[in-house]
Amino acid sequence: MSIGSGLLIANSGLAAIQAQLAVVSQNIANANTAGYSAEAATLTATSAQGLGSGVISGPATQQVNASMQAQVNAAVGDQSFQQTTAQSLSGVDQVMGTPGQGNDLSSLLGNLQSGFATLLTNPSNTVQQSAVVSSAQTLARQINSISSAISNATQTASTDVATGITSLNTSLTQVGTLNNQIISLSQQGKSTADLKNQRDALVQTIASLTGAKSIAQPNGAISLYTPSGQQLPTAGAGAFKATGNPPVITLGSQTVTGTFTAGSIGAGLQLATTTLPGLQSNLDSFAQSLAGGFAATGLTLFSDPSGNVPSTASGFASVITVNPKVVATPSLVRDGTQASPLNPTGATGFTGVISAVVTSAATAPGGTLATAATNVTANQAALSSNAQTASTAAASLSTALTNQASSTSGVSIDQQMGLLVTLQNAYAANAKVVNIAQQMWAAQEAMIS
Repeated sequence: MSIGSGLLIANSGLAAIQAQLAVVSQNIANANTAGYSAEAATLTATSAQGLGSGVISGPATQQVNASMQAQVNAAVGDQSFQQTTAQSLSGVDQVMGTPGQGNDLSSLLGNLQSGFATLLTNPSNTVQQSAVVSSAQTLARQINSISSAISNATQTASTDVATGITSLNTSLTQVGTLNNQIISLSQQGKSTADLKNQRDALVQTIASLTGAKSIAQPNGAISLYTPSGQQLPTAGAGAFKATGNPPVITLGSQTVTGTFTAGSIGAGLQLATTTLPGLQSNLDSFAQSLAGGFAATGLTLFSDPSGNVPSTASGFASVITVNPKVVATPSLVRDGTQASPLNPTGATGFTGVISAVVTSAATAPGGTLATAATNVTANQAALSSNAQTASTAAASLSTALTNQASSTSGVSIDQQMGLLVTLQNAYAANAKVVNIAQQMWAAQEAMIS
């Protein structure tokens, strides 16, 4: 082998080491980047006529476990769904009150009933009459507050869905752009590792929003599908739109709301269309039963702001109040608000209305008012507790899978630093070969001259 050949081989080694160094630097810089998979340089030994002629570096490749990556994305989507649900219900739970702490519906209803029992011992006691009205107002305001919390949570869920759809469209457009770039570079024989890492990060974002999974295509591109089978457009096929409250999602002229069942968007839709309206319906029914139960005794204690008890429950919890007539004349809690066989004269000492209130079972759907009040709080608490448990479990699984994926596909700083030292030594050795070859050239030229 000639001196020139040795020099060329050593220079090829230096070039290959520089390419490897660039990959190591990229890995170290992205060691803490979520979803980043370590990259590796590809080296190929070269020869000419059976003799070694050096080394060439090829396109860097991702060191990724596709199966593990798919599991991580699925777990991220589930965590996002459960977390979104738990956070929404937690906000309502805080307003609902805690049984036994005096701020829940059952306790407040009990306070009102106790107030009437006390009033029965001295119906003419104006202080106790006002105390009964005050207890009723506290109960009505709590119902209003819970209704407002549910309404706000519903609006927030709808807004978050719209925001999520905007983020989804942006991410899908970026995936489409990266798909095109990856296809182009692949056809040119160039590295696509960096672009694929960028795309993987976007796919994880999309999975968080929708629970989508990716399917690799032969040309290097990927296709994305929701768990229900809806393909997500990445090639300029249009964008999703979310309008209304609750949201309706469309793609072009097609309504696709029902295809979003996972991720934060799926959770938001479920909250806005099913879970929260269900809580509101239960609260409305309780409010109407409360007003109707008292009205049946001859005392319209609870009403809408105009003093009437609506014939339908829908929306009543948001406006229920103590009858303005009773607020203006607290003695009506003794005498009643309408003609009643229990109180034909309205005499000051009459106890018929009060007795009816105290002894009435005050029925509601599924049992008494007390049972209904307990059920409203208990049902919501159970939903919130179950959601929190599911969120905690999903977060644990997501973390475990992410850590496992990182250990197999992520960047190991120790490994990269070890490789860096190896490259440093190899570079020094190749540089030494170049230096010696140059000295030999110089000696040869000196001999000739």
